[in-house]
Amino acid sequence: MATTTYLDLVNDVLVRLRESTVATVNQNSYSALVSKLINDAKREVEDAWNWEFLRTTNTITTSASTYTYSLTGAGAKFKILRAYNDTEDWFMEYRPEAYMIQNILLTTSPQEGQPLYYTMKGIDANGDGIVDIWPIPDGVYSLKFDLVVPEAELVSDTDTTKLNRSAIVQLAWAKTIEERGEDGGVGVSSQYAVAKQALGDAISIEANRRPDEINWAWS
Repeated sequence: MATTTYLDLVNDVLVRLRESTVATVNQNSYSALVSKLINDAKREVEDAWNWEFLRTTNTITTSASTYTYSLTGAGAKFKILRAYNDTEDWFMEYRPEAYMIQNILLTTSPQEGQPLYYTMKGIDANGDGIVDIWPIPDGVYSLKFDLVVPEAELVSDTDTTKLNRSAIVQLAWAKTIEERGEDGGVGVSSQYAVAKQALGDAISIEANRRPDEINWAWS
């Protein structure tokens, strides 16, 4: 997947607005505004689909009698696609937090064994997600969590994104038209329609490779 720099995205939008390109995203007040709208558009595009290049696998190595673990590096905006006990070769199932409290904290002798279930516990001091595991591990197991982890916000000129360039630019362009008002060029409503189409096309391409994620009847 090709990457696009923050500066490239800003200049792409500026050209469409018939504005001069810049050498740095914060070169002037208008380029700085466009740069903010680029990040707004990027976040919306990012949240619209579980993009393939945002998918990663986080591995937890358990230790005996410890049931709480951090998903190191996942941050706070991640999504869990699936979890599995790689040591025992089975998928783990989600359980509500109340279920885990009942079986771990409100039980005199909590069960220890091969992990079968997980639940979200919150966010740790590093800003990463925390999971509780049950049964409480009775030894070392390799537990894998397939995640969707968003990219960091674009800050520097050379920061890059792997998200679909057209979808970001078209949406950011619509936002800039909306911000300054129509000026005889592209209308804001029509541009939002173009942006929606660009995003839909990008999602459609990936969705066709993953029919099980868009068809609940898939078996």
